[in-house]
Amino acid sequence: MISAKVTPAYPFEFKSDAIAPDKSISHRCAMFAVLAEGESRVENFLRAEDTLNTLKIVGHLGAQIHDDGEVITIRSNGIQETSEILDCGNSGTGMRLFCGLLSSAEGHFVLTGDEYLKRRPMKRVTQPLRSIGAKLDGRNNGDLAPLSIRGASLKAFDYVSPIASAQVKSAMMLAALRSDGVCTFREPELSRDHTERMLRGMGARVEINGLETKIWPLEAPLKPLNIRVPADPSSAFFFAVAAAITPNSSTLIEGVTLNPTRIEAFKVLERMGAKITYTLNDERYEPIGTIRVEHAPLHAVTVEENIAWLIDELPALSIAMACAEGKSIIKNAEELRVKESDRIKTVVDNLNLCGIETEEYPDGYAVIGGELKSARVNSFGDHRIAMSFLIGGLKCGMEVEDIECINTSFPNFFELLEMCTKVER
Repeated sequence: MISAKVTPAYPFEFKSDAIAPDKSISHRCAMFAVLAEGESRVENFLRAEDTLNTLKIVGHLGAQIHDDGEVITIRSNGIQETSEILDCGNSGTGMRLFCGLLSSAEGHFVLTGDEYLKRRPMKRVTQPLRSIGAKLDGRNNGDLAPLSIRGASLKAFDYVSPIASAQVKSAMMLAALRSDGVCTFREPELSRDHTERMLRGMGARVEINGLETKIWPLEAPLKPLNIRVPADPSSAFFFAVAAAITPNSSTLIEGVTLNPTRIEAFKVLERMGAKITYTLNDERYEPIGTIRVEHAPLHAVTVEENIAWLIDELPALSIAMACAEGKSIIKNAEELRVKESDRIKTVVDNLNLCGIETEEYPDGYAVIGGELKSARVNSFGDHRIAMSFLIGGLKCGMEVEDIECINTSFPNFFELLEMCTKVER
């Protein structure tokens, strides 16, 4: 098991246009291209384990893929049955969206993943897909991978989701594109909207009215993509927190998506006292621009709304809370229990090791700000836990075990971290 150590940071001015490309958009670029007629062109695709696994699966499904190191082109003649087991690695996004994509495809398909993904719940997508005619099965009555999918004719639906989840919404939207009528998806609060934006940009008929999304079946193949994937705000947020907790420091991230459903964590950090400015530069598939973060004394905050917009950033936000004055509270975040790790437990346990007092709830936790202390913590195979506590180490020094998982989403994380402090691996 590989570990890494970081030392406390001196004041820094971090500036980068090399933050990892957006993981969510990269997954969707590869998948949606198989529904398009012609050649899709994707620049700045995230070359990390999770997204490369998705691209590999698309190749197994019959797409012709060419990667010159800068631009990936994908040409599909429709989804083809394959004898290969489709390995999603560590990616819940990949597995759940492929369930929707393959449920109406002709043929039989098997999805699997690593030891962590095989423990994550899939019934949130398999159950609603089954209700519209999908032939899906797996361990624990379809809740756990490996999953078996035999393409079937799907019925139109009016589905009310019990949770706000972009993965569930996207899986159902992909199924809707080849259903037998107009479909409606409703959610309790608005989840991230990359699928809606991208599918509309490719010519699909999608209408959004508040928490209701209507999707029409495709009458013709989608138009091919021509997109440059923006920087991932979830990845950029680690370095936002780095500046926020390090006196006299700043971070400038270029080429990042400013999609309102993706920058909520930055808005919370602003509420805590950090100085943050946003500059919009482009607005095609996604609003894209720069984010600048400057250190300022932080104070406690309660986070209980728009949780679906910042669920991935909560571990890093917890580091900021540990360095803030007062008691911060996170509520309505039970989704953290079923991420790459039980992130409520892993955040609380690791903060305790760092001398920070916490309170654990079924749907969140409280962090009582104090003096973050150096410790040896475990990532439990969770890339966001690993990176969050390495960022915490900028304050006090830190050793994090099991760091290989960082490659699933942010391959150049350590290269950028070394711009802020000394790293030993």
